[in-house]
Amino acid sequence: MSEGSILWSPAPYHIISYGILLGTTTFQSFVGGIVAFKALPRPQFATLQQATFPIYFTMQTALPLVLALTFPAERTAISTRPGSLSGVLDAENRLHVLTPLATMLISGLLNVVYLGPATTQCMRERKHQETRDGKKSYEPGPHSQEMQLLNKKFEYLHGASSLVNLMGWVAMLWYGFYLGDRLS
Repeated sequence: MSEGSILWSPAPYHIISYGILLGTTTFQSFVGGIVAFKALPRPQFATLQQATFPIYFTMQTALPLVLALTFPAERTAISTRPGSLSGVLDAENRLHVLTPLATMLISGLLNVVYLGPATTQCMRERKHQETRDGKKSYEPGPHSQEMQLLNKKFEYLHGASSLVNLMGWVAMLWYGFYLGDRLS
């Protein structure tokens, strides 16, 4: 293979996309978000998350599509297995390629389209309720009935988003083991 031909191969773009996806998800989920929560006052933390999450969730939705489109063909001793979407959809790849990629895509899509915006809207509603109540949503109780409902709604949405994010991350690890096996 000539030096320049690797630029036309989907393989490096596939592995780079996977690295970006796993790296950003791991960092945001287990480092950046936690450090920001501990280091910033709540209003600034909320502002940071509202600005970061749409980009983060969009990446989590787009990069699995890039992975599917750049899925490299595989040469075996007797044939070549297809690449790109046809390779992802190939019967042999449904469990270890299609399933984790679909899980990543669906988890990102759920967060970018529904859970992220719903959580942000609930945060805005809590902010307005704080003004009405004269008390922050995170201060010790008692809280108004409206704030109690908004706090429960926020906890549910945030928890669902975190769980969906974790499911996507597990799928990324699962796919990483597949890639590692393919390299050996």
